[in-house]
Amino acid sequence: MPSALPLGDPAPPDGLLPGQALEGAADRAFGLYVHIPFCAVRCGYCDFNTYTATELGGGASQDAYAGTAVAEVDFAGRVLRASGLPERRLSTVFFGGGTPTLLPAGDLARILAAAIDTWGLEPGAEVTTEANPDSVTPESLQVLADAGFTRVSFGMQSAVPHVLKVLDRTHTPSRVPQVVEWARDAGLAVSLDLIYGTPGESLEDWRYSLETALSYGPDHISAYALIVEDGTKLAAQIRRGEVPGIDDDDHAAKYELADELITAAGLGWYEVSNWARTPEQACRHNLAYWRGDDWWGIGPGAHSHVGGVRWWNVKHPTAYAARLGSHVSPAAGRETLDAETRNVERVMLEARLVTGLAIPSLGGLGDTGRHAVAGLIADGLVDPGEAFKGRLVLTLKGRLLADAVVRRILPD
Repeated sequence: MPSALPLGDPAPPDGLLPGQALEGAADRAFGLYVHIPFCAVRCGYCDFNTYTATELGGGASQDAYAGTAVAEVDFAGRVLRASGLPERRLSTVFFGGGTPTLLPAGDLARILAAAIDTWGLEPGAEVTTEANPDSVTPESLQVLADAGFTRVSFGMQSAVPHVLKVLDRTHTPSRVPQVVEWARDAGLAVSLDLIYGTPGESLEDWRYSLETALSYGPDHISAYALIVEDGTKLAAQIRRGEVPGIDDDDHAAKYELADELITAAGLGWYEVSNWARTPEQACRHNLAYWRGDDWWGIGPGAHSHVGGVRWWNVKHPTAYAARLGSHVSPAAGRETLDAETRNVERVMLEARLVTGLAIPSLGGLGDTGRHAVAGLIADGLVDPGEAFKGRLVLTLKGRLLADAVVRRILPD
């Protein structure tokens, strides 16, 4: 089942934002996330806020969803204007899920058109949709490209059939090169998402998946370690001993292999789990998250952030549609982050980037952060050359232990 929403303060029915959200807004980029909460089947490892047709229940419809999302786009535009936010065009738009391309391409184009009508797009804006390989056609991809989409991120996950089976993925490996070619023909940039550490996946299986993905010449690759979330089918299978558990050493070996092969293929890491062929082909939408820019999240369970104010929508599509139908905010709760919390989050996120952290900025955390740098260099976790230039940048070993590095930087 989908994971629970965080706790927070009540969100006002009108959605208006406090004055803190306005501070420095003109200097921050603004993006849009659109959550499409539908999947053909629920993958065994997934705890995202998604629903199959049998899980939706009454009062929610995939057919009506585009209209509901457009209603939130309109609501968001009014709220930002009424709250006094400066007019900003969208620098990035990202359709995620779920499986966005389970909706007709025309529905996705309709939602994007409403967003463009409301805010406009920056020149050269990045517009991405996630897609399963078996949820697109040449025609649907062309519709998306003609509507203004610039990029598609395919959930390849693995090239090995028995690994895909454990993950409950519905596509066959032979489908991936087809959809990559179709996306290229439509003029779309291509990213491939991979997962490593699936129970039963050998190191050679993972090598084969990496080499296969790289043979398609993607512009971008994401490689994520499988995390077993409580309440998922996979967690229950491991608990019952039906499949082996997760092994941290296995994850480390597979990450090192991924970095070796992806780098050799000409892509460079820019975030711990992400590599791009050029800096321009890094996912700018995700970079906006990691750098603390502003974004509005459309859809049930979607999260938003504007100037240190963070809120999240009600989870179920039925409740979400009902709120918007009543012309009230779909937000279930929100929180206003203080300066200390924002600084801690900045460290946690920016430390994962190839650009790293400015070491002088660690002074805002007290003496702990600055004093930790020498020990991190001695332990081979931080690049000494970059540290000499005033930046804390993780080495390969540091990327493997990124969370531990952050704990050493932050005060107790």
